[in-house]
Order: sequence, then C-alpha cells, then structure tokens
Amino acid sequence: MDRRAAVKKLMDARDGALVITGLGSPSYDVHAAGDCDNNYYLWGAMGSAALTGLGLAQAQPAKRIMVITGDGEQLMAFGSLATIAVAQPKNLDIIVLDNQHFGETGMQDSHTGMGIDISKNAAACGFAQTGVLTDLQQVDELCNTLRRPSNGPRLFVLKIEALNLPRSLPPRDPTFIKNRFRAHLGLEPC
Repeated sequence: MDRRAAVKKLMDARDGALVITGLGSPSYDVHAAGDCDNNYYLWGAMGSAALTGLGLAQAQPAKRIMVITGDGEQLMAFGSLATIAVAQPKNLDIIVLDNQHFGETGMQDSHTGMGIDISKNAAACGFAQTGVLTDLQQVDELCNTLRRPSNGPRLFVLKIEALNLPRSLPPRDPTFIKNRFRAHLGLEPC
C-alpha cells in the first residue's frame, strides 16, 4: 500500500483528532498530508510515540488522539502496548505504518518482516480493537471505524510498501512544536 496515500486519507478524515507522530517517516508522511497546529511531531524520541499518545489521551479525555508511528518505533516500545491496555483510554488510536524494515537506518529487515505481528500482540494485551490492513479501500473503512466511539484503545497496522520517499520536513524546533500544540489546546506556552 502507498504510505502517503494511506496517511492522507487518515488526515483528511481526522475530524479534529490530535495527532502524535513517530520519529522519521511517519512525521514526514503526516506533514506531507498537510501541516496543522494539532500535529505533534516527535523528534529524537524514538519509541515514545504510543506512550506520548497515552499521556495526551489521559490529559485530554474529550479529544480523540491518533498516534501514527512506524513498525521500528513501535517495536522499540513493545512494552507500551501492555501499559496502554491496562490504562484503557477510550480515545486513543494507534496506527502503525509497517514496511517491515527499519527505514531510517538503512532498510534493514525489522521483526515484523520476520513474523512478529504487532496487532496480535496488542490484542493479547487487551486492546479493544486491532487489525491489519493491506489496501487503501481498507483504510477508507478504517476512517469510518475511527469516527465511532471505542470501549478502549485501538491499534491498526497498515502494511505499506518499503520505499524511501522524499522527506517532507515538518518544523524541527521542539519548543515551537510544543507551544503551537499547546496553543491549539488553549493552554499557555511553557
């Protein structure tokens, strides 16, 4: 599946969701779909996207939170699935862009290319809904699913092509990103 087309569909259907991106390509993909004040790009925080999403979901229970991350980052934070499942936030959706490679470090095979299924692990931890998507029509269906309330966290793996696309670089100043995101939430800069 084309990663940029899939992410564009998700961003077009976000309905005001706050979006946290994982390091590298997921940030480029979300930025390529259109930079927004409610995008929070993580730089230099490998493995922290899902848990940052959990913290935001707990702090903003009336808002929908969408984490868009890669298989490499989610594998680095494998234990976060158990923590999120125990917390059971009803407003947290995690989308894993799985190209079965570590794209940012040279396209080495990742564990998902060797049989590890992140969605099955999330289900075993107790996520309310999980799944693996392999085409853009399924992403359209996912967009409809994400608009509906959930009884707990959801995680979906999108099997994408293993391509190293041109970078669409979002702002890289962490203070600017943080303050812009806080202003979107009506909070003072800190």
